[in-house]
Amino acid sequence: MSEREDDNAATGGGRVALITGAAAGIGRASAELFAERGYRVALADCDQDRLDTATSAIVKKGGEAMALLLDVVDRDACEAAADRVARTWGRIDALVANAGIQVGGSLLETPDQDWQRILAVNLNGTAYSARAVIPSMLDQGSGAIVIVSSVNALVGATGMAVYDMSKAAVLGLARSLASEYGARGIRVNAVCPGNTLTDFHIDAMAQKGISADEVRDMTRGYGLLGRIAEPREIAQSIAFLAGDDASFITGQTLAVDGGFSVAGAR
Repeated sequence: MSEREDDNAATGGGRVALITGAAAGIGRASAELFAERGYRVALADCDQDRLDTATSAIVKKGGEAMALLLDVVDRDACEAAADRVARTWGRIDALVANAGIQVGGSLLETPDQDWQRILAVNLNGTAYSARAVIPSMLDQGSGAIVIVSSVNALVGATGMAVYDMSKAAVLGLARSLASEYGARGIRVNAVCPGNTLTDFHIDAMAQKGISADEVRDMTRGYGLLGRIAEPREIAQSIAFLAGDDASFITGQTLAVDGGFSVAGAR
């Protein structure tokens, strides 16, 4: 057995992970990392083109992956996706509830349609995703759920009221699920990423003629480490919480923010 195969067997070999919002950014980085660690990975996203690209990239590297076209605001679709994963691979060991949208706006200025969409995706979608996988995890007597929140759930920010509210709400959900299902073998934790250079930000800045490297330069001084994160750095914390090295950790929130929540930008 090679060193990589040995590492895979020790971490995720044979296990199954369902990752929402997996077509880009933190979700795609998580899918790639889980696959590298031996998981069979179900990538779920509402962007068909990016979803197919992300899934194919894993398969080309020798991983086992399936693409699930999914909008997490649809509870029945979430349950159908989880059912397909369980029927195909026999189990679901990890859920990474990563799907989310970011829309700015103060409490007084956010239009009702934005308000409803943010809560539908970030809060309801997270709850629907967890609800869909928990029956399989209960049947097998084990499982790990990692909810992707935001550093905005921990610190105050202007102009992001409804987004921040949605990301704070899922921390309460994580604690509730951890309390309810811990004795039955399911661990539930959350990560709060700080500023991260995802496809969303790269695409938005590209429209203004600003490159990814220029974004990195513009954000120097962020947090205590003086820089923003790369998606894989967030994925590594997610994989840790989903894996055996975190076997005695549940109901916790991990800030993966380069120290921003401690001291803010410098």
